Amino acid sequence: MDHLASSNVPVYESRDEQRAIWDRCRDRGEPVLAVRNADRGYIVKYDLQHLDARLSSGVVQSLRDRVRSRRGYPTGTDPISEAEGVGGEAGHVSGELHAHSERAARELASHVSGFVLDRGNWA
Repeated sequence: MDHLASSNVPVYESRDEQRAIWDRCRDRGEPVLAVRNADRGYIVKYDLQHLDARLSSGVVQSLRDRVRSRRGYPTGTDPISEAEGVGGEAGHVSGELHAHSERAARELASHVSGFVLDRGNWA
């Protein structure tokens, strides 16, 4: 599997729900890709740590660039930092990207899945 449809992205709120998703992914030998329903919005989370894997540097940069291009900034402005530009942190092993709604988070997670789930992108 190298892509996840937005309707198939799991959403969780509690620690127990999070643990169940992480355990299921670990048992299947798959990266974690899920949406957290947080107090102030939604967070797309990905994690490859349990697989002892990481995204290659080029893939991380491509992921950041692609996510940044999906964010709407007024013409002529640029976010102050990389983290602000992508709306969170997108790292080699894990990431947390913020969205304003569950729908937007699921769509973002589906987009990110092409980078995270493709084992050819792992270093």
